[in-house]
Amino acid sequence: MFSGIVAAVGRITKVQPLDRGVRLSIHAVRLGLDDVGIGDSICVNGVCLTVIAKTTSSFDADVSAETLHCTAGLDGPTEVNLEKSLRLADRIGGHLVSGHVDGVGEVLKFEPAGESHLLRVRAPAELAKYIARKGSVAIQGVSLTVNTVSGPDFDINLIPHTLSATTLKHLKPGSRVNLEVDQIARYVERMLSAS
Repeated sequence: MFSGIVAAVGRITKVQPLDRGVRLSIHAVRLGLDDVGIGDSICVNGVCLTVIAKTTSSFDADVSAETLHCTAGLDGPTEVNLEKSLRLADRIGGHLVSGHVDGVGEVLKFEPAGESHLLRVRAPAELAKYIARKGSVAIQGVSLTVNTVSGPDFDINLIPHTLSATTLKHLKPGSRVNLEVDQIARYVERMLSAS
């Protein structure tokens, strides 16, 4: 589990093809890997990945073909948002994020709005019902609050700190982003459909 509060920005430095997926090498010196062990989970752009090898400044993780199919941005060298998994005593500054991406959205608008930026994203139709005004959504692993919703489109206000501490500053219309909807919304739907 993660909180959606990005701890560091790293960089995918190598993508090695595997039979059914890829192996990523991720430079993560700013994350601090001293307390990370083989088998630990790290959220990379919203995707929960398992550390399979590490040095003092980087770690490797395998990404299956299925994960590549339902996510964006793990197939080439690029900056990535990083967060270590939560410990039971950690504060949850964002919301509970599993790192299991629900789908890929498309950025429709990214423009200055005073000191902040307006981000408009179109969610896949099947996810739109889970996104609510003042609800939570994770974009590229970043916990964010939804300001407005119109059909499959929703707006986020990005404050300067979020832009400086994450890779969201690189977004532009047409960018594909990993989305994870709030877990509570999924469980509520399941309970309602089961009754």
